[in-house]
Parts: sequence; structure tokens; C-alpha cells
Amino acid sequence: MMFASLASAVYRREARLPPWKRWLLGAYCTATMPWRRLYIRRAAARGQLPIPVLFYHRVDDDAATPWTMTNAEFAAQIEFLRAEFELISLSEVCRRIASGENHRRCAAITFDDGYADNCRFAIPLLVDSGIPFTYFVTLENVLHGRPFAHDIAAGRAFAPNTLSQIRAMADGGAEIGAHTATHCDLGQIQSPARLHAEVVEAGSQLAELVGCPVRHFAFPFGRPENLNPFAAELARRAGYLSVSSAYGGYNRPGENPFHIRRIGANRDLVQVKNHLTFDPRKLGLHRDDPLGGSRAEGLPQRPAIGRPPAAPVVPPKAIGPAPDQADSLAEEVASLFSILQPELPDSPAPARHDA
Repeated sequence: MMFASLASAVYRREARLPPWKRWLLGAYCTATMPWRRLYIRRAAARGQLPIPVLFYHRVDDDAATPWTMTNAEFAAQIEFLRAEFELISLSEVCRRIASGENHRRCAAITFDDGYADNCRFAIPLLVDSGIPFTYFVTLENVLHGRPFAHDIAAGRAFAPNTLSQIRAMADGGAEIGAHTATHCDLGQIQSPARLHAEVVEAGSQLAELVGCPVRHFAFPFGRPENLNPFAAELARRAGYLSVSSAYGGYNRPGENPFHIRRIGANRDLVQVKNHLTFDPRKLGLHRDDPLGGSRAEGLPQRPAIGRPPAAPVVPPKAIGPAPDQADSLAEEVASLFSILQPELPDSPAPARHDA
């Protein structure tokens, strides 16, 4: 039941919109495009253009779950991304955020969990096209071939990637990332030893098995309530370049380069276009950092590398899941002229907390 509710809260965003919502979103996106283009020009000129990072889960024509995208849908999104953006690695995302400057429209692609079905179409497409991407792997599922618990809760049992498939991706240029050992909800774990095993030991073992560095970590489920500042601090100590969440938001140059905010790649291309061309309603969302700068309260500034001390975990402040992003589209379309002001500020005013 726990995994079913988590899957419902986290992965429902990837299900297709009904036709009327797709039409409304397309109309909204078209009507606000002059504003978006002006924002992009101004932000790029200042070197303050945000960097969106997408995450996918499973690509297969059976479309068996809301978090499964068909091959045609994935191919259409990659075509759009290649035409409109410089596609960069997650490490380059971190570098540009840390530098405080980004002058070009760019985006990054990531995958979570590790599904064997991705190797039939999605991964060969990316590798053959020379597109960088980060593939976050849940170690125990790969090693033992066990389906993911959230799939089982949904009545499915998809095969995870094999270790040989992960090695082949790494050899083809993919950046392999860690996604815990067991795909647990780290926001509910308080044991320092368990957190160390899920974050640090799982990444070290994955790097040894694959034969390449593992520089990035992604929190399973990835909502604010699933994050854990102590786990993020362990990741920083262990040498990870970043930890990734999965509840939306843009990555702005000059902000915390260790916490990467990611946007779910919805099946409808219009939703991806809406996010990646900087929806004015979303530019002010998710600015608070539940990880607190990736340092847990009470930890020393220069902790020794190794097993963490037996200190209490300070859980992140829970933030309720955002409502369906399309629920307020009718209202937004009706008030477009309040968004399209003749004189636009250099950076948009804080948006209402609509999805």
C-alpha cells in the first residue's frame, strides 16, 4: 500500500492528459510565447538562463503504466530537444550552476530506476545520437533481477536492467548514477548506518561493478518529503557531485549546484514544451531547498569521510504534493493578459503556487 501511494503521488504526472487539457495547455503556451521569448533573451544576455533537467523512467510501446512512455513519444521529445536545446551532461549542469552563468538554452536528460525495456529503443537512440544522459540505477534490483516494488504494487513485474546492460551503457558514454540499494524512501529512514548503506555503499559498489566513477545520486520518489538532509550530506562527503530530486523546478546559475531539481518528462510533448520554454507560472516555484544547502543541522562543517556518527537525522520539512499542473489551465488562459504586461521585469515576479 505504501508503494502504491508513493507511485500515485510521484508518477501520475507522466500519464497523458485528456484532449481538452492538451488543447488548453497548447493555447496557453502559444499565447504566452512572446513573454517566454523575451524572458529567454533577457536571461541569456545576463547569463542567468535557468537549466531544466528532465527525468524518464520506462520507454516501451506497451504503455503499461503511467510512468511508461511509448517509443514514438520518446522519439518526438528527443527530436524537439535536439532542435531547440544544447543537450548537456549532469556534470556540466553542475558546473554551469556553480559558475553562476549560463547564456545558452540547454537541458539535461536523466532516467530513474533502471528498466531493461529501455535498452530496446530509448538507450540505443541516445547513444547512437551522441546525446549525453545520466542513468540512475537501483543496485539490488539490478544485481538480483527483482522487479521494483512500486511496479508490483501496480500489478506489474517489469525486468530491471542487467549489470551487463549497465556496463554497455557506460561504455557507450552514459553517465551512471546511484539510486540507492533498495529504492527505499530515504525521507522515512533515521538510521545513520542504513542511510550510509543506501547512499554511500550502494554507490561505491555500483562504481566497482560497472568500472567507472559514479558521481551523481538521485533520491527515490524525489518529492520534498522523500528527501533527507543527512543523506545529502553523506553523499557530499562521499564525493558525489550532486543529488537530484524529482518534484519540478528550474536550476538557476549561482544557486546550490549540489541539489539538482528535475522535471518529469510527461508523455504529452506539449507539457514538455511548456516546461522547457519556461512557463511563467512555474518560474517562481520550488525555490526553497528542502535539503538546506545539503548540510544537515548539527553536522560539523568538515566531517571526516567514512561511516557517519550516530547523530539524529533532521528530516526535511514536508511539502504537500503539487496539484495536477493542468487543473488550473482554464483560469490561466482566461487571465493571460494579466501575464503579458508591456513592460516585463528582468526576472519574473514570484508566481502563484499553482502546478
